[in-house]
Amino acid sequence: MSAATPRADLMQARRDFFDRHAEPMGVVPPSILRSWRRCVERGFDSHAEPRIEPVGSAALREHHERSERLIRLCRPELEALAGEARDTGSLVILTDGGGLVLDAVGDPGFAGKAAGVALRPGVLWAEAAAGTNAIGAALVERRPTEVRGAEHYFESHRILTCAAAPILDPRGALLGALDLSGAASIPHLHALSLIRLGVDQIEHRMFAEGFEGCDVVRLHVDPALLGTPQEGVAVFEGARLVAANRHALKLLGLDWNALGARSFGDLFEGGHLGRAEERTLRDRSGTLLHARLPARATVVPGARLRPSPAPAAPAADGPVFDPATRANLARAVKLVDGDIPILIQGETGSGKEMFARAVHAASARAEKPFVAVNCAALPEGLIESELFGYEHGAFTGARRAGSKGLLREADGGVLFLDEIGDMPLPLQARLLRVVQERAVTPLGGGRPTPLDVRLICATHRDLQGLSAQQAFRPDLYFRLAQFTFALPPLRTLPDRTALIEALWRGLPTDGRRIGADGLEALRRYDWPGNHRELVGVLKAMIALSSPGETLGPDLLPATVLAASSALARPAENAEGGLEAMARGAMLSAIEACGGNVAAAARKLGVSRSTLYRRALGR
Repeated sequence: MSAATPRADLMQARRDFFDRHAEPMGVVPPSILRSWRRCVERGFDSHAEPRIEPVGSAALREHHERSERLIRLCRPELEALAGEARDTGSLVILTDGGGLVLDAVGDPGFAGKAAGVALRPGVLWAEAAAGTNAIGAALVERRPTEVRGAEHYFESHRILTCAAAPILDPRGALLGALDLSGAASIPHLHALSLIRLGVDQIEHRMFAEGFEGCDVVRLHVDPALLGTPQEGVAVFEGARLVAANRHALKLLGLDWNALGARSFGDLFEGGHLGRAEERTLRDRSGTLLHARLPARATVVPGARLRPSPAPAAPAADGPVFDPATRANLARAVKLVDGDIPILIQGETGSGKEMFARAVHAASARAEKPFVAVNCAALPEGLIESELFGYEHGAFTGARRAGSKGLLREADGGVLFLDEIGDMPLPLQARLLRVVQERAVTPLGGGRPTPLDVRLICATHRDLQGLSAQQAFRPDLYFRLAQFTFALPPLRTLPDRTALIEALWRGLPTDGRRIGADGLEALRRYDWPGNHRELVGVLKAMIALSSPGETLGPDLLPATVLAASSALARPAENAEGGLEAMARGAMLSAIEACGGNVAAAARKLGVSRSTLYRRALGR
């Protein structure tokens, strides 16, 4: 059956429900069936054309003004998803809390077709107006929803496949929805994962402002996820819980009714906030949570807080991938959920661990442990005991209580074996046995313990070549590399500028901006250290500058500046080269600004002195 052909069982379910008034249990997802019932109660005829009319331009401007903050917060995700939408012939859509479309970006060809079903700004896609659709259902049910083809209520909407998630503010208010819609004839297997990741980013960004005088506590069972959009965020005014995100509520077993009704002491043992450091808190169910506490919190004796490992990376270091890698990320989530081991290959600094963490965060095991093991960093004499654990007395110096080992720490979650190519051969044999038998036996004996983990491995080495040379066990290689993803080095990306700007948006810039000449120097450099090196240089530029400043190439390290200047020199010396083009652009900007050099400099993002020197020769 082609993707364009509706499923026979779904079409039968529609006939049963709409024509025979029978409940098609087990065929239609429960959320779709609930939406169909609501539409029937509203008196909608599924065979009729829905009455959808766009609001006027003046009314749309008013909606934009009322939703100005939401549009601003969502802009990075709309831009990031627009490339995915163009590649898959679909649209990214932002609506307000009532379901009115505020913006739609993506594939122009599909946009023209979608206009036929009024999928454009100014149109109301609330369930009460447009019947069952992903936007309307997500807003009603306040949860991510996917509606495919004939699952839509109105027959004319069967050309669409849509995935949407509601956007909630820190106090649980419904602000809007983010949606990815495409043709039902094309499979969109990763759409919902992409939308959920985008909404996580948007909701996480909301805690950056508006909570002055409050204590913002960041939580997760995995310390490496502190500072990422998957962390739980809880806001306390005094001791009272006044705001949170969905991740925090889930971690603490709460719902939105807890806001204003619960205190810090109700939630955590010890009952008081502690000092602004990485800590652990134990909730009232006994679960240990890693926490980042606010700088203004005061020390209270008896708070029962103890040090916790620092997270592996701040939010700014989170995954910023090109469209192809984002598509691979969604595929990797499907594979990991399907218990297929995956291997990530790429150069040092290309984001292998970021990719693995993003897969875990979007998978069905997002709330379970993510245990990362760097096989190259552990001493050879310790890696076996660290991985497999040990019983009391297994060796001299063993702890009296023994150790579970990292494999069992990951039970129920995801185990990430980084630099797997550096694992010693004897340990490869033990790992192979664990993968085959789904059980681990600690050092010193003991009974095998059943193990439920999803496995992600990564390496910068050629494992296939190593296995051909017997430097890596071929049987283990084929077990671990059932599906391989190759992360591209930064120098091969076609749009480095977009990547630099995306990373910059994730950093605490305090109003700083990179000028055109600084951005060009960053773009020209090859970045042998890939993302890790680039983020380090961007942070250095921030440290060397003042808030609000426009940053130029003078803040770049000598190695970056020298290499990028050498690359530019041939073009600058050639007729019509880079310098001539830059000067032409500057002169055009000055002309467009009526000769106002200061205005032209602001428009180009450079200093007036740069404009005088390079465009006017002064």
